[in-house]
Amino acid sequence: MPAVLHVILVQPQIPPNTGNIARLCGATGSVLHLVRPLGFSTDEKSLRRAGLDYWSEVEVLYHDSFAEALASSGAGPLILFSARAKTPYTEAPYADGARLVFGSETSGLPREIIDAHPDNLYLIPIWGKVRSLNLSTAAGIAVYEGYRKIGSF
Repeated sequence: MPAVLHVILVQPQIPPNTGNIARLCGATGSVLHLVRPLGFSTDEKSLRRAGLDYWSEVEVLYHDSFAEALASSGAGPLILFSARAKTPYTEAPYADGARLVFGSETSGLPREIIDAHPDNLYLIPIWGKVRSLNLSTAAGIAVYEGYRKIGSF
């Protein structure tokens, strides 16, 4: 059986980003965890359109808190992505069952999550003048790096 990664989105705000990440999870067999509150309704047209007709191929779990998402996603390595991190994402401890955590598009991970897990923070570097990557782009980079490191392809 192939390795499984868990993608945890904490309070995502933009429906097409979540839809794109759902499609990514469907393509890779990853599990998508959405931590409320969400900035959209899950029946929004733009969310469904971004995921196209792949929603039946994606395991999506909804959680009322980050703690609930952690409890539901197993005991794999915890890998949090933040612009405040110093360690590059390529050094993250990717393994089967790893939990890849992303914050909202507008504010990133909540401070309390960052403060609770300072040794689990990883950075996807940016060299240009933009201040951030799109959330679905960052998730794609991290998921494929994870599967590459695990040796799934």
